[in-house]
Amino acid sequence: MSAHIIHDAAHLGSTIRYSDGAAKPPSRFTKKLAAWESRNGVGRLVKKEPPQTRTTYCSPACFTLHEGDFGQGGIIVVSVRRTYSVDSNLRFEIVERPRIGMVRVLQALGDSPELLHLAENREAAERWLASNAYSRAYLEEVTADEVGADVVEGRTAA
Repeated sequence: MSAHIIHDAAHLGSTIRYSDGAAKPPSRFTKKLAAWESRNGVGRLVKKEPPQTRTTYCSPACFTLHEGDFGQGGIIVVSVRRTYSVDSNLRFEIVERPRIGMVRVLQALGDSPELLHLAENREAAERWLASNAYSRAYLEEVTADEVGADVVEGRTAA
């Protein structure tokens, strides 16, 4: 599916796979493999932003995928996030949607919320929020209405 459909249809917390359609090169070709990995991967949808209109420039709508955190000893050194415009030529697929009862920890930033954490339940989300202080964070439960809207609109849950 296109990036535009992901922006419109996927919910925050969904796992998204992206691909350019090319075959994965053998591992001995390290530069080709690195280039392929930059255009093929999986991430969690953490932010969706509407189009921005400025005086001199208009930017299309976009979304951000969180691909992973790297560090050691419980300390995150690098957090990898990639932002894609709805004009991207990559192919996207919703691999997994948040389940009913899961709780999103969101932070209000600008025009759209950003997913900080996806917890199995409210208690786990509250524990995470207590140990990770964010000033504008709030909790949002994944409801049956949200999941049911996918079925009504003809999309299938992964």
